[in-house]
Amino acid sequence: MTMRKKIVAGNWKMNTTVSEGKQLLQDIIKLLGGTSEPADEVIICPPFTHLYAFKPFLSDTKNIYLGAQNVHTEDSGAYTGEISAIMLKDIGVDYVIIGHSERRQYFKEDDILLRQKVEQALKHGLKVIFCVGETEDEYERNHSEHVVKRQVISALFTLEPDQFQNIIIAYEPVWAIGTGKTATPDYAQKMHSFIRGLVKQRYGEKIAEGTTILYGGSIKPSNAGALFQQPDVDGGLVGGASLDAQSFVEIVKQIS
Repeated sequence: MTMRKKIVAGNWKMNTTVSEGKQLLQDIIKLLGGTSEPADEVIICPPFTHLYAFKPFLSDTKNIYLGAQNVHTEDSGAYTGEISAIMLKDIGVDYVIIGHSERRQYFKEDDILLRQKVEQALKHGLKVIFCVGETEDEYERNHSEHVVKRQVISALFTLEPDQFQNIIIAYEPVWAIGTGKTATPDYAQKMHSFIRGLVKQRYGEKIAEGTTILYGGSIKPSNAGALFQQPDVDGGLVGGASLDAQSFVEIVKQIS
């Protein structure tokens, strides 16, 4: 069986100024001892304004990486306010979050646009954290698997096998993001197993077993351990708790 990476990513969303962010990053690095352990990788995803300033702080760390929260579909052009994959790659960004439910909901990003973003990111050597998940209404109507299947297939399954190996999938039930509600460990495992099964059908067992699938949705130190113990939960995409260095590092430590 392929060993897949255990990863914890922090999505800071639209929070912290650059000076506040630098302090938070330094505190996280210090508490982690400059290494991602026991996780295989830790990914920090601050606002765009922070990325260039953060890279020097990571030069002496081990397996702590920088991620962006979004990317545009084009290399360059008349797209006021947008940021391209080339720009991100040039300043040393390693990962980009694509398909977060907040982008889908507030900015009306659909499956076709998200597929274009994924292809663009991969073309320029960025790795992708691709988010999927159902709303509360879809969950209550037992449409969770149907929705997640559509999201995964439409955005990712046109990729070649070698491209797909640069994808991390993050399952984030929308009803659990920032609400304090969390999927039970059993439910998270069921959905992660379902997603891995989809990948297996499309790309085969070896790639499916090597694909890291993260859980996101109100992860905190008190529930991270139970979630991470599930066989198909390979880590977390952490929102609010990533803005507190102590909480975030406690979550990382529980991945072992």
